[in-house]
Amino acid sequence: MRIPAGLGALAIAIGALVFAPVGCAELFEPPPAPDMPVAERLIFPDDDGSWVPDETAEGRIPTETGTVNVIGVDRFSFDPVNVRTLRPDVFVDGHFSFFDALVHIHELGHIDLKYRFDDSLATHVIESLNGQPHWWYVAHYSAGWLENSVLRMDLYPWKDGTTLRVQPMTESLMSRIHGTFENDVQRLAENGGRVIVPEVVIQDSTETKVFHDVHVTPYGVRSDVLQEGVITALDILLSLGEQGQLSNVELTWYSSIGRADPVDNYFVERIDDAEAFLRCGFVYEVGPTEFSGFEGAHIHVASDVRVLVSPEYALWFWLCI
Repeated sequence: MRIPAGLGALAIAIGALVFAPVGCAELFEPPPAPDMPVAERLIFPDDDGSWVPDETAEGRIPTETGTVNVIGVDRFSFDPVNVRTLRPDVFVDGHFSFFDALVHIHELGHIDLKYRFDDSLATHVIESLNGQPHWWYVAHYSAGWLENSVLRMDLYPWKDGTTLRVQPMTESLMSRIHGTFENDVQRLAENGGRVIVPEVVIQDSTETKVFHDVHVTPYGVRSDVLQEGVITALDILLSLGEQGQLSNVELTWYSSIGRADPVDNYFVERIDDAEAFLRCGFVYEVGPTEFSGFEGAHIHVASDVRVLVSPEYALWFWLCI
């Protein structure tokens, strides 16, 4: 797995945002205080050798007025308290996805949305919006920038400060995106319902580790947002650890970073001997190789809430900005 092109652009963009890595970037500044609460600093394995946390931090439930910008139609506001999730198998009460926000705008009568859940893609699909087919989205969290994304819209968690733009796309692009979703589902079926990632690469400043056919299981680090049994990108690292492939993983909780507020995520600060310092640390991506890097797999959704179906690859790599 090669490191994706455009890291210089990433570094410039992050720096321009007063250091606001709220997802794929797992960098931090400054180092955490040694007496921070246990739940805000997780060290795996713990003293008993467990890779399952006893206690975790809790993020905020969305309460601020949200906005969905439907290109060519209008911008629509909503109260997140009134949004229900169509994925109660994924989100706990109070949390919901980008797709849920769009459906809520439909329920308020602002748009005419026709959609269905497609088992072959493991996601909800927009059949038409105001009579037109082929819609997708770009988005970002607080203090971010609009990003290409191939994360299923009904798995992308909404947070206060979210910017969501839903826009028409070409039929060919939507066919490609849906094709990768179908590949995920087929891979899951071929593995008997187990999430097995064909290739995981971890590259720090001194070495590259490559793992094949990694069986990923859930560890419940974000039980405040996600239902029991939901598997995230972070679970890839914890699974490798419990399987004896990694010696340790350390996480730190950030409620905000610079102008980005809320953040409310754990960030990976150490994998084995590689420990983040100052403005150097791990960034990551996960998804289909067809959309690797900034084509859609490298987005600012933190690994602790990046829900997986059965991705083709995962990559953690070292970056100094």
